[in-house]
Amino acid sequence: MTSTRPSSVDVSVVIPAKDEAKTIAPLVDEIVEALRARPEFSYEIIFIDDGSTDGTWDSIEAVCAVNDRVRAIRFRSNFGKADALAAGFAEARGRIVITMDADMQDDPHELPRMLAQLESGYDLVTGYKRDRKDPIGKRLPSKLFNRATGVVTGLKLNDHNSGLRVAKKEIYDVVPLYGELHRYVPALAHANGFRVTEIPVNHRPRLHGVSKYGLERYARGALDLLTVVSITRYGRRPSHLLGGLGLMFGVIGSAILTYLLAVWIFTSHGIGTRPLLQLGVLLEMLAVQLIGMGLLAELIIHRTDRHLDTSVPILSRAGGSRGGIDSHGGIEQNVFDQRAISRFDGQQHGSSAAPVSVHASDPTLVTPRVDSV
Repeated sequence: MTSTRPSSVDVSVVIPAKDEAKTIAPLVDEIVEALRARPEFSYEIIFIDDGSTDGTWDSIEAVCAVNDRVRAIRFRSNFGKADALAAGFAEARGRIVITMDADMQDDPHELPRMLAQLESGYDLVTGYKRDRKDPIGKRLPSKLFNRATGVVTGLKLNDHNSGLRVAKKEIYDVVPLYGELHRYVPALAHANGFRVTEIPVNHRPRLHGVSKYGLERYARGALDLLTVVSITRYGRRPSHLLGGLGLMFGVIGSAILTYLLAVWIFTSHGIGTRPLLQLGVLLEMLAVQLIGMGLLAELIIHRTDRHLDTSVPILSRAGGSRGGIDSHGGIEQNVFDQRAISRFDGQQHGSSAAPVSVHASDPTLVTPRVDSV
């Protein structure tokens, strides 16, 4: 089939899929039907087969053969949702990116309403399940998880982990995706100054396949939440985190040792065999190590990315014509773009990139290859 696909589109719908063979074709039909309500938008649909073993790839290829808007890539094995999304974002050509799950629990008919909300002045719109069709064993931990995430990140959402999102493409040029940080895209976008909101959406029960997640994801999510705090609050000043902890432990250790010194001087009691002495010495050693690690982290950041210490995302400019020359007489740079490229391309081109096996519905990319995500 000769491809007539344009070089760019308005909207890219990115859908990671793992063992969802029965939902691929009906999901595409629903997306096409839903986006007819916004005929001014050109769009593409990108599937990422994350190591499926049930014939999902065959279903995707069948859809690609009859719908020129659908493209797909296939991983050699299962690498996880974050890598699948990162691969999809690298392939996406739209200025707006929609993400949704392939299990058909997300309702594509909500997309026109979410696009309208995005156009009202937001950078990211996420949908929360108004009447969630999941067992209480999933709903209760999710509610606790969302509340804790809101308290820690300062972004109050009903569903931080919603897979149904509509966002401007530049968000994914800034927000890092590795491990399981896809859960925290709204929080990371909010921390970078993007405008984030949510709207209630319809949620449907799962009709095919089984859930790929269990309760262990909440334990991993708690660890990832610590990563988010480190990135958003201390990513540019790691010595404040490590050094702050070091100073705290150092003060406690010093207080303990001062007390023991007073006991040794003013009383006849020995302190050599007291566990408190060992604790005080241990805390002082830990303090020195943490402060040293903080200083080393600052040196590493300074040497590897000088822009990271000084640049901030610029929303817009006003007044006059700069003519390519900045106020100091030098050539102006888009600091935001440079920071995004240097900081996050380095992470996404590292060992976490997932090997891509095959591209579907693109005659120039039909041979096996390995892509950097």
